[in-house]
Amino acid sequence: MMEFISLVASSFSMLSDPLILAYVISGFIIGTIFAAIPGLTATLALALLLPLTYSLDVTTALMACASIYMAGMCGGSITATTINIPGAPSSMMTALDGYPMQQQGKGALALGHAAVGSMVGGALGALLLIAVAPFVAEASLLVKTTGKFSLLAFAIVVIIIAQRGKMLKAAMAACIGLMLATVGLDAMEPVTRFTFGLSDLTAGIDLMPVIIGTFAISEILIQTNSSANARKAVEAFSKVTIRRRDFIPPLSSIRKIGVVCYVKSSLIGYFVGTLPGAGGSMGSFLAYAETVRTSSNPESFGRGNPKGIAASESANNAVCGGALVPMLTFGIPGDPITAIMLGVLVINGIQPGPQLMSGQAELIAPMLASLLFSAIVLIPLTLFLLGPYFIKIVSIRKDILYGIIALLAVVGSYVATYSGFQMMMALMMGVLAYYLRKNGFPIITLLLGFILGPNLEEFLRRSLALSNGNPLTFFTNLDSLFFILLTLVFVYFLAIKKPLKSPVKQTK
Repeated sequence: MMEFISLVASSFSMLSDPLILAYVISGFIIGTIFAAIPGLTATLALALLLPLTYSLDVTTALMACASIYMAGMCGGSITATTINIPGAPSSMMTALDGYPMQQQGKGALALGHAAVGSMVGGALGALLLIAVAPFVAEASLLVKTTGKFSLLAFAIVVIIIAQRGKMLKAAMAACIGLMLATVGLDAMEPVTRFTFGLSDLTAGIDLMPVIIGTFAISEILIQTNSSANARKAVEAFSKVTIRRRDFIPPLSSIRKIGVVCYVKSSLIGYFVGTLPGAGGSMGSFLAYAETVRTSSNPESFGRGNPKGIAASESANNAVCGGALVPMLTFGIPGDPITAIMLGVLVINGIQPGPQLMSGQAELIAPMLASLLFSAIVLIPLTLFLLGPYFIKIVSIRKDILYGIIALLAVVGSYVATYSGFQMMMALMMGVLAYYLRKNGFPIITLLLGFILGPNLEEFLRRSLALSNGNPLTFFTNLDSLFFILLTLVFVYFLAIKKPLKSPVKQTK
């Protein structure tokens, strides 16, 4: 463990390279801009920039991805506070108290509290990741073939049941992803499947068109059909006035929030992040609900209480560190952004897993250093220097903005594979994802099914081959039985037991 920590510490020296530092800072600014624009997300930014990683070495690419990730979590608080339109789903709870503060003329102060919470949560999440990841990697060596299948099945089940109110649609979307993953050559036999005579499908559907289609192209189609929020954002923007010096919250206000609130919310966000598919929105919801529950003045929340902002932002930024734990040690992404980061590793021929943390730690350590650097340095510095200008991006004409994004998406999908067929697949995936989203299907389950599908099938078939086709092997091996029981526990708490009441209602 100490060797890994020292490796991360020494990786900070890479930031002294002007080129690498430029990529990290540029990634953070781009991620913040995309997260601040209602309708766009850091996930979309990463999907559009993914083709550019082909021209970078994998270490630099992962460092830039980490800075985009951290920026995506904190950037949504800008428009959530100033115009009551969360730029990212993880900032929905921030809007509950941020926008009332804006109406009271304290918008910049609310953004300052959001930055402090983001900085604390992001830093604690990154530190916990650095401390815990080596232990998790060692423990994952105990998981054998049957356990790996049960673990992947657990991940898919959890992300499905986490979609409250639409679990059936989430399951159907996951099945579509699993079906798409079977196209092409069989993983264990030299035969093709579901190619329908098309030689271009022999190698299967590439990950890049799926990511760009499901996130970038579908988002363009969604936004072109909903202009109400865009008009509302522009109208509200004309009433916003922010001065740079107002961004710094007084120390007395931070003390009033309390160290316990920051740390507890960060821990909640971190552990929620380790759950596949949970994401920053669930982390901020639980942290906000816990803060309201333990407050001596719960009726003040939802009316401009800085403690609510601190809890929400601390949690959703701590999710970054938590979500990288299953991605790095098991190859299971915790949310859409880590799913794309997993794609960066796979595209560069790196297979996440226990061996990654031990044999190739020098590739991962710089990414964790970049995550910590983004939290401690870039979050407060960027908001202080550029915060007033970020607000102006909501006034950009949407036809120009989405036209540029559409061009980047199409060109990026072609440059990634240099295949016209795969570019068409990106467009087809975009249309499919658009109709799925319009009808309430969560596309994250589709993407997770597509990414995990090949390994899920491989471990299932290997396990059955080793046991001569006996399915009881999944119950007689302790590692597999553990994940099966864990799956049942999560099904009970997330799907059967009565869910938590919304803290929004509690504040009324």
